Amino acid sequence: MQPLRFATAGSVDDGKSTLIGRLLVDARAVLEDQLAAVERASQRRGAAQIDLSLLTDGLEAEREQGITIDVAYRYFATPRRKFIIADGPGHVQYTRNMATGASNADALLLLLDVTKKLLPQTKKHLEIARLLGIRQVIAFINKMDLAGWSRDAFEEAAADLKAFAAPLGLETLDIIPGSALVGDMVVERGESLDWYRGPALLERLETLPAGTEKAATGPFRFPVQLVSRPQADGKTSASRGYMGRIESGHVLTGMEVVLLPSGRRTRVRQILTHGASREIAVAGDSVTLVLADDIDIARGDLIADAANPPREARSLDLTLVWLGHEPLRPGGRYLVQQSARRVVGKVQARVSTDAPLALNDIGEVRLTLSAPLFVDSYDTVRTTGSLILIDETTNHTVAAGLVK
Repeated sequence: MQPLRFATAGSVDDGKSTLIGRLLVDARAVLEDQLAAVERASQRRGAAQIDLSLLTDGLEAEREQGITIDVAYRYFATPRRKFIIADGPGHVQYTRNMATGASNADALLLLLDVTKKLLPQTKKHLEIARLLGIRQVIAFINKMDLAGWSRDAFEEAAADLKAFAAPLGLETLDIIPGSALVGDMVVERGESLDWYRGPALLERLETLPAGTEKAATGPFRFPVQLVSRPQADGKTSASRGYMGRIESGHVLTGMEVVLLPSGRRTRVRQILTHGASREIAVAGDSVTLVLADDIDIARGDLIADAANPPREARSLDLTLVWLGHEPLRPGGRYLVQQSARRVVGKVQARVSTDAPLALNDIGEVRLTLSAPLFVDSYDTVRTTGSLILIDETTNHTVAAGLVK
């Protein structure tokens, strides 16, 4: 199966880092020396037992404060699948970091503390994840040991979550009771939740569809990252090759494509991977394309399906997630980057209100561009449906934008 990328979310102290630590330990994805180091760190902090959250909370400030600040990426594999985890922070101050972790995820692992039920920050995280295109959610109702493993407590929390999630249009919402601290229903089922008949967390993660599997059914989109003279069968090609990652759809040898921004059309003569020719490549594959015609193409250009091209836009209505410490400047200029293409943009208006966006705010804006971008809606293709705004003075990324 394709690797699954998933992000964690939920309010502060709901146990996200502990759950990921438990998942890694029980799935035997932690080396003995790593586990021993965490045991020693736990003893120094006076903990009565090993603090599994230390496996993901790597920053010194995180360990001092006992909270997650940055996104921690972890990788592990089972006999059935490989996983990439983005363990995001729950604190409201670091919501932008949670959004960063969720931006490339196929699924969301949402934690709820059964003793606190559905908190405002948990709701906000779920809304942000849905805004970022995540439609597969596993909700882990944590700390069931503190509720005496009560079925009624679980069902009450699950009912609240289902009612809130109903308008979001999720494809799947799995709700699993368990305890990250004790380990029940994480990898092993345990003995305290015999009334629950559904899958344990890892079992469900192993069966979720990956994003690349869905992306392969979309329109062909190939942002050019590098121009090269490719080699096939040990010989250097006389034609230029265009290197990059297929972000959506598939490409076949002989397929007609359109080159943007020039609008020229040609056909794919050859598809190369590590110097070997192939007849087809799909979303997620990094390839070199050799075209039938010698056309001037540069980094940042887009090769797309001629029969289903993206739309050309000089102004865009966007949903912005504001990441900058300084608020949005209405009428201000920003660098706009979409994949490897960069143009200048001006925030013409905020659609809903005149109030500026501040850190962690989400709002609707209209953006005018100095040169065209070629876009799809974010729900159709993430890469051509998303962009970032960069402050020209500081070169800091200040916002993530989603095309409607």
